[in-house]
Amino acid sequence: MLDRHQPLHFIGVGGIGMSALAGILAARGYLVSGSDPRNTPVVEALRRAGVTVFHEQVAETIQTVHTASGDPLVVISSAVPAGNAELIEARRLGLTVVHRSDILAALINSQPSIAVAGSHGKTTTSTLIATLLEATQQDPTAVIGGIVPAFASNGRHGEGRLLVAEADESDGSLVKFSAHLGLLTNIELDHTDHYPDLDALIATLQQFASAADRLLANRDDPILREHFEADHWWSTLSPSGVAFAAIAREERGDGTSADFYEDGTLVGQLELPLPGRHNLSNATAAIAACRLEGVPFVELQQAISRLQPPGRRFDCRGLWQERIVVDDYAHHPSEVDATLTMARLMVRSGRSPLPQPPQRLVAVFQPHRYSRTAQFMEGFAKALSQADLVLVAPLYSAGEAPMPGISSCALAAAVRDRGPGLEVLVADSLEELADQVAAVSRPGDLVLAMGAGDVNSLWDRLAALGDRPAALVA
Repeated sequence: MLDRHQPLHFIGVGGIGMSALAGILAARGYLVSGSDPRNTPVVEALRRAGVTVFHEQVAETIQTVHTASGDPLVVISSAVPAGNAELIEARRLGLTVVHRSDILAALINSQPSIAVAGSHGKTTTSTLIATLLEATQQDPTAVIGGIVPAFASNGRHGEGRLLVAEADESDGSLVKFSAHLGLLTNIELDHTDHYPDLDALIATLQQFASAADRLLANRDDPILREHFEADHWWSTLSPSGVAFAAIAREERGDGTSADFYEDGTLVGQLELPLPGRHNLSNATAAIAACRLEGVPFVELQQAISRLQPPGRRFDCRGLWQERIVVDDYAHHPSEVDATLTMARLMVRSGRSPLPQPPQRLVAVFQPHRYSRTAQFMEGFAKALSQADLVLVAPLYSAGEAPMPGISSCALAAAVRDRGPGLEVLVADSLEELADQVAAVSRPGDLVLAMGAGDVNSLWDRLAALGDRPAALVA
């Protein structure tokens, strides 16, 4: 599909999935252009990398690109609507239009690749793999659905043998990938706007797995155990019957000490700077993938200290009037539960990677999509009831039409039913949400903003209220 002599044009080039591909292809010598109405740091980085970025998504943009460079290959994502003016013009001119997953598939299928899929943890796991490979001088190419701290980017062009990619299951497009090593973190029903039931999701991931040369999977996940035949398994529960295992010796709010096993034999200890059992599993998968690609364990053992989660994964934004403000992408009940469990460990142990030990846990949650909120209402309520105080932001629809009886107020009522006596507030706007946080939180609180929508603006909104502090710099 990719022809070095054919230019590429990305509609919505600043998106998290599109920008990584555009940057890598530009670094590989392709003529790349794109459009995006936002002038974000990601867009500016693309311009510095030689990508021509148009501010307006209008028919004239396609006409300009077409006139300047002939017949470009036009790339879209699932977020580009059918009525987009550029897309309409591209089709009128008879240009070839492909989905971003087709470009990613061309990259994955063209060199030895590690493709990470699963319901939860795939962005973190692929970030950890790419970080370990870079730290051990493997010089990987990486296409990740989040900002990798080691690269300060979601994409990296490397000269090494391996490519690391996050394989998103949300629209089923990962069946196009034929990875050298496929990796499955876990399976749980999600994306109910695309998958009618769990069986449909399992069938899609089975297609992904069967196309991989080898499959590495999480033995601790019951659905994976039942429905998949992996070439290699990992576990954080037992070293028996698996190729790789990390068994925790001490779990703290600032990390985990663990013994690492290969084929049941203890090979060394790990000092993981990421707290939480879910992060131990993600790190075990990352180390296992690197070992299967021939990286010596002793080098990985030394590189582990460099591991950091990707952006929006327990991302400490700063201190606001002695409150610690953290942003997290959790938007499924299992993710919310894992994030709050990890935060509770920090409160209980008095140890954390945060600038000060948190004293109390304030959960700020933004429901994402009406369909997801309806499907998982009770799961969200159960997870959120772990907090000391809960604030529910306005539901982020992601373009979905409202559903009767599904709202932030309905979720708040479900949380109150789960946690009698738990204070639960609902905001009608993000401005009101910031005011509520300021009014009901107190010094020493961990204010944990969770969701896949625009709740990540909470830090800026709090800072705008006064006494604006400087964001923390890693």
